[in-house]
Amino acid sequence: MTQNLPMFPLELVVFPGERLALHIFENRYQQLITDCELQDITFGIPVYINRKLSYGTEVRLERIEKRYPGGASDVVCRGLRVFKIEEFYPVYNDKLYSGAEVTFLETTEDGTVSQRDLFFNLAKRFYMLLGADPGLTTGKAIDSYSFPHKLGLSLKQELDLLKLSSESARYVYLIDHLTVTLPVVEQMNRTRELIQLNGHFKNFDPLDFTDYKLDEL
Repeated sequence: MTQNLPMFPLELVVFPGERLALHIFENRYQQLITDCELQDITFGIPVYINRKLSYGTEVRLERIEKRYPGGASDVVCRGLRVFKIEEFYPVYNDKLYSGAEVTFLETTEDGTVSQRDLFFNLAKRFYMLLGADPGLTTGKAIDSYSFPHKLGLSLKQELDLLKLSSESARYVYLIDHLTVTLPVVEQMNRTRELIQLNGHFKNFDPLDFTDYKLDEL
């Protein structure tokens, strides 16, 4: 079953449950926000990548944080459901903004506790190596959408993640990504340490040669 939605294309991925802060300044999107406020409608943020639109996320306006004299505003929205665009309308009815006919993706909540825990521990390891504090939370609230913008995914990778319709598949995708990324970050850290030691005296541990074997080529 399809549904028509106003569109606000952006070069970013919005995930279900994500809080999104936007500064609205173009006339067409000022009109869209006004319609959302007065008519209590949702709108879609499709991912604009490589000059193409295919998937995106339905979002709801939660509040208008600030209004500016010229009509611009700062708004807070919340991601809802993932959709696939079936047909795009550059002009939506008689509005300044665009629209689209979309199909919403059904999602399967089949992620396991072991997947969640492995994913969370890999993410913590990732940020420990970076020396950063991402503010990761623990417990049952963690899922595959908890902090994808904080894991070094490219825009294309984030879009690939958005298109996956099961929680277990999203965990597999993120775990695979971190499994590949962590050794790279570790090597970068080792290289950084060597660069910092350049020109300084190095204190190496003496090697014990009482028990050794020659490498046979």
